[in-house]
Amino acid sequence: MAITPGVTADGRKVSAASTAMTKEERKVIFASSLGTVFEWYDFYLYGALASIIAKQFFVGDPTTTFIFALLAFAAGFIVRPFGALVFGRLGDMIGRKYTFLVTILIMGASTFLVGLLPSYSQIGIAAPIILVTLRILQGLALGGEYGGAATYVAEHAPEGKRGFFTSFIQTTATLGLFLSLLVILGVRTAMGEEQFTAWGWRIPFLVSVLLLGISVWIRLSMNESPAFAKMKAEGKTSKAPLSEAFLKPKNAKIVFLALVGLTMGQAVVWYTGQFYALFFLTQTLKVDLATANVMVAISLLFATPFFIVFGMLSDKIGRKMIILGGCLIAALTYFPIFSALTHYANPALESALKSSPVVVIADPAACKFQFDMTGTKKFPASCDIATRMLTAASVSYTKVDAPAGSVARIKIGDKEYSSFNAVMTPDGLNFDAASKDREAALKTEVGAAIKAAGYPPKADPEQINKPMVVLLLFILVIYVTMVYGPIAAMLVEMFPTRIRYTSMSLPYHIGNGWFGGLLPTTAFALVAFKGDIYYGLWYPIIIALITVVIGMLFVKETKDNDIYAAD
Repeated sequence: MAITPGVTADGRKVSAASTAMTKEERKVIFASSLGTVFEWYDFYLYGALASIIAKQFFVGDPTTTFIFALLAFAAGFIVRPFGALVFGRLGDMIGRKYTFLVTILIMGASTFLVGLLPSYSQIGIAAPIILVTLRILQGLALGGEYGGAATYVAEHAPEGKRGFFTSFIQTTATLGLFLSLLVILGVRTAMGEEQFTAWGWRIPFLVSVLLLGISVWIRLSMNESPAFAKMKAEGKTSKAPLSEAFLKPKNAKIVFLALVGLTMGQAVVWYTGQFYALFFLTQTLKVDLATANVMVAISLLFATPFFIVFGMLSDKIGRKMIILGGCLIAALTYFPIFSALTHYANPALESALKSSPVVVIADPAACKFQFDMTGTKKFPASCDIATRMLTAASVSYTKVDAPAGSVARIKIGDKEYSSFNAVMTPDGLNFDAASKDREAALKTEVGAAIKAAGYPPKADPEQINKPMVVLLLFILVIYVTMVYGPIAAMLVEMFPTRIRYTSMSLPYHIGNGWFGGLLPTTAFALVAFKGDIYYGLWYPIIIALITVVIGMLFVKETKDNDIYAAD
């Protein structure tokens, strides 16, 4: 007989303090968490190896390359909310167990097939078409997985322990990232860079089939959520969860508040602490990728237990205070922390930024906001060519207005370098051959000038203060654990059982897939626009502060909610 969590067989409620975790509860947490770790591992592999994969599959004419790069991006982030809709609906209609079992089968199979997929040189245009299809399936599966696992665990949790129970699910995204970095680093080191780039990159994808087998075996042995089983037995399951979740004003309002007052801010803090920090180290501070990955991995290793710490704490003092507190502290400290990262990871760059200012003299009307989702879009105006070139070299600059229609110039010390207006190819996707040659020549000239001005081409390994960098990265991940540790429990507690899977999944994946996923792209565009390597931080800061204000004013604390009250 299914027992309602926190309730004895005779129907009496028991307190969390008197209820030790049972063997079945441990199994629920372990199985759900392990499967979710593997699913995140599968998802992150693509991102970590995107540059290598692109060379294998995204080749051919510029139009084709651009289209498929766009589709690959969309599959990774944009389709996640649609997966939440599809599988959330199924989860509320047929059950949690079998729905997230389906998601891991889709994710695992898609990942394994990427490892087997022939390259463009072998099967032509079919290669990127199949790859993008598999990536879309990954995005859809991830959209369904998280909500299912979080709901399943929460509905097994005793009263007063939902934060603790679901916090194990919250570790899985970080552990999945950690596992993917570890496997990639291990295979890369064992094989050597040349062999890894040629074919060894496939091994981490192929290994996923073993993880898939373990996950499916474990999850098949689990029982359905007691809350859903009871509802199904009583014939109370929702017949139209999408309509009930999003078209009824009362619930739609809660979904909206869950997005803007919780997950939107949580997402940018999460992506800043794990992904943008790595991006900043490698792309801005020019720390070599292997060193940066190791330092990030160490910070993740030490900080990950705090997901559980803050999950447990939220059971005692509330979810809202911890989540919004994490957003607020992060927003107030990002600038000094990232400035300190520059100081300890690349002191030569810090010195150059202070002593060798660079000026871009340009018509302000010709300077665009360079938002580029795919990394392939070209901006032909002379101002955009100049600012993008400097941003890629981690050079901060100031802008001075020039007469309308004039060609932008870069001033480094007492020397000036004239940019140019590029000519696009007929498809509008690339510079023509002459413009590419001019761009390369300008890059060589400017590169030599900024090097002479003291800007280092890469971080000196001998000058990197690794303990301090790891400490700063650890602090950033602590912020992640604050906002992410209690979020699953809070989202679960906001919605009734009959539409819980659907309702909580959508705001989570819009927040994390869109607002979080767009962070590196938006941050780069902001840096190029302003000429300040730290200016991109305004994106997570503003989003986090919006969440703090809306969350404080309109989102109610949920820790004492009876999640079965509306059943």
